[in-house]
Order: sequence, then C-alpha cells, then structure tokens
Amino acid sequence: MIRKTTWATLAASLVLVFASGCAVTRGQESVGAYIDDAGITTLVKSRFFEDKDVAGSSISVETLNRTVMLSGFAKSTLERNKAETIARGVKGVNSVRNEIAVRP
Repeated sequence: MIRKTTWATLAASLVLVFASGCAVTRGQESVGAYIDDAGITTLVKSRFFEDKDVAGSSISVETLNRTVMLSGFAKSTLERNKAETIARGVKGVNSVRNEIAVRP
C-alpha cells in the first residue's frame, strides 16, 4: 500500500514538472533550471525565517537563472545587509540584486 502511494506521488510530481510551461514562460533554458531556481528561492526564504535579525515575511525573494532578487522592506540597514549576506551564502546563487528599502 505504501509502495503504491509512493509511486503515485512520484508520478504526479513528474507530470506536474514536465507539464508546466513555467520554464519557457520565464525565459529559462530547461525545466531543470526552473527547479534549481525554485530550490534556491525556497532555501533563501527558509534561512530568512531561521534568522532572528531578518523579517522573512517582509522580504520577497525571486530567482531567475541563479540570480536572486530581494525586494520589500527592512527595519534597518543591518537587516537589509544581513538578508543579502544570507542570500549570497546559499549554494548555487551566482549573484544577488538587493532592492530592499529601509523603512524607519
């Protein structure tokens, strides 16, 4: 029973990955590149939520071709810079565009 459920889940995941047109729409080379970018975004966001100095809910993260763009609002320059440092520390990130505005 568990084996059937696992195979069904795997098959459904593969259908979603290969049936989605996101890679073409976003101008990426392949579905693999889209999955890599999604993984990078997820890792950056999760590290924001783990860090006590960064308000993960106030910062938006988007990744395209391994370039991370940060936007949103920070309470201080320290928070803005720490968010950028965290993003740069994620494996697979080539560059970071920090568009976070500091709101007093």
